[in-house]
Amino acid sequence: MLRLLPLLFLYVMSFNASAAVSEIQDKSALPALIEQLPTTKLNRMAPLIDKIVATSAPQTRAILDPLLTGDLYYLKSNKQVVSAYRNKQDQYELTDVFTAETLPAVDKSAIKKVRTNNRLRGKIRDILANLDLRSDDASIRITALNQLLNNPNEIGIASVNKLIKEEKDEDARELMSVILLVDQLETGNKAEKLTAAQQLSGRLEPTVKNALVKQLSSLSEQPETAELRKVLTKAIDDIEQTASVYGMVENLFFGLSLGSVLLLAAIGLTITFGVMGVINMAHGEMMMLGAYTTYVIQQTFPNLIEYSLLMAVPAAFLVSGFVGVLIERGVIRFLKGRPLETLLATFGISLILQQLVRTVFSPLNRQVEAPQWMSGSLEINPMLSLTYNRLYIILFALGVFFTLLMILKKSSLGLHVRAVSQNRDMARALSIKSSWVDAITFGLGSGIAGVAGVALSQLTNVGPNLGQAYIIDSFLVVVFGGVGNLWGTLVAAMTMGTFNKLLEPSMGPVLANIIVLVSLVLFIQKRPKGLFPQKGRSAE
Repeated sequence: MLRLLPLLFLYVMSFNASAAVSEIQDKSALPALIEQLPTTKLNRMAPLIDKIVATSAPQTRAILDPLLTGDLYYLKSNKQVVSAYRNKQDQYELTDVFTAETLPAVDKSAIKKVRTNNRLRGKIRDILANLDLRSDDASIRITALNQLLNNPNEIGIASVNKLIKEEKDEDARELMSVILLVDQLETGNKAEKLTAAQQLSGRLEPTVKNALVKQLSSLSEQPETAELRKVLTKAIDDIEQTASVYGMVENLFFGLSLGSVLLLAAIGLTITFGVMGVINMAHGEMMMLGAYTTYVIQQTFPNLIEYSLLMAVPAAFLVSGFVGVLIERGVIRFLKGRPLETLLATFGISLILQQLVRTVFSPLNRQVEAPQWMSGSLEINPMLSLTYNRLYIILFALGVFFTLLMILKKSSLGLHVRAVSQNRDMARALSIKSSWVDAITFGLGSGIAGVAGVALSQLTNVGPNLGQAYIIDSFLVVVFGGVGNLWGTLVAAMTMGTFNKLLEPSMGPVLANIIVLVSLVLFIQKRPKGLFPQKGRSAE
């Protein structure tokens, strides 16, 4: 036995050496295979790609990625294969796919594209996904597994079968199990299909439900398939029940985001309406000015898109607040005690501001770019994802609300505002300059409306009529919550937004709005002062 150990050792060493030599030979064959890309006919490209992948060379992805996107070219002069991308000077910047060496830029006439078609692109996508299955990054593996789940192929499933035992990431391993179960549901025998259907019950991936429905529809009404049909039906019902729950959660999130927009739009109106008793029909145009301020900042600082919203919030507050003070000092203070004339005057101001914006920026809508940190969504599970822009708007609206609440509760300005809103004559008797309180309050409310416009610029296009879509709802929120009450505004805005979005899936947006409006009218008939009526001698 001891005599055999040296022989066994020599055998193992020779096997490893031969494997290493074979791998070196495979990788050394890559340049010759790359040279064939320009001259290979389209119907022979698939076998050539298989040979390139078989080398397991690190340059494989550098070849397949540009081939998939249509950016793989070769120089007409010497057939050198390169990836090419057009620059701002309409020239093509070249990179050698084998050496990764950057080459001098050339004109379009100096290069020619390596041919491909849709069938070949599908094959390349599968190959790249399978390469990603062996990535060291768990997030890349999970992305590849999701792609394989949606577009299964034999090579990928075989790779998952081999890799599942070695997979250390729990989420990736669970996704691998789902892929194998879906494949078992489609290709297995009756017992295997039964087991797969039971284990797939409750899974949230859309592909799983589609596979279960497809399998159920393919079964005939025979006694031998009764048990499998029952299990498949139960699994589909469980998925649909879970989907309805998450659908309601998603609608609730959309409702809260709509409520946040209404809160931002109405909170400034609440304090001006509560303190001054002015129905400001130009409040929507203050939001429009805030949105256009965001657009101007992005146009002025195109390289600072990531910070544009942070710059736009104080800028929009100052611009809209300044315009609000001008309106109060120039028009509204001369019309106190005449609510109808104030309403008509502010309506005329809103038309002037709209026409001014049309003259400066044109009547066309403007697109405000979203920063990277507000793009995408937070995926809770395959059936529920929360978009970052709406999530940030909810947090931002609450931040503005509590900041304003602290100003009104803790500052001398807030004390004067509350005094004037509750009893203007008594406040004057205590040496509070009610006229300046009115101006500052109107400016503060208009500034907050401008901040609301910054948020709206991330949800819709910026145009001259931006504020008109929210002015009526803003007044409804103020009346529903109670004139001059911030907590009432918060509750009313969130209630209206949530109620509206929960009704929309079953009744449609138009009928949902009608029902919300009728409900508010009936509520105000019972409680004319709203949810939280204002207190004080002037409240009546």
